[in-house]
Amino acid sequence: MTMTTPSPWYKQFWPWFLLGLLFTSIFGSSTLAVMAIRTADGLVQEDYYEHGRAINMVLAKQQRAEELDLVANLRIDPMTSDIIVQLDGAERPERLYLKLLFPTVGDRDQEIVLEHVRDGRYLGQAPDNLRYRWYLQLHPSAEHPEWRLVGEGSFPSDDEFELTPGLPSRG
Repeated sequence: MTMTTPSPWYKQFWPWFLLGLLFTSIFGSSTLAVMAIRTADGLVQEDYYEHGRAINMVLAKQQRAEELDLVANLRIDPMTSDIIVQLDGAERPERLYLKLLFPTVGDRDQEIVLEHVRDGRYLGQAPDNLRYRWYLQLHPSAEHPEWRLVGEGSFPSDDEFELTPGLPSRG
């Protein structure tokens, strides 16, 4: 009976396979550790406290609009791009500012000045070919608005969109 001597370990498949798994996991975890250290935490803002206070100020503006019983109906004529806003409530400033905020691309945001015509009716001119869904904000001043109404609309549309204080429900 002849005995075969086994080949040395470094000529076997399984030790190299197991070492390959070990080195792959070390390389992968080191790469992820370097990426975690070098990249910023996108979800945590450095000025989170100031951002939270700004949210509270926005809620105060919407609360003020609710106190004044303000509600607006907005319509944008799809043919002429005329903006018609009917503001109901206790206040009628000479100008209103309408912000059109695009949900995904901040560069597309626009602000439009609306002039008071009569009895709470305001007119302005929207950009041509207004398309897709937009968030709408209506306020009386460009610098420091006292109140704010919010809503959203998809354009082009013949429908009227209601802008309300938009406060979270208390329940």
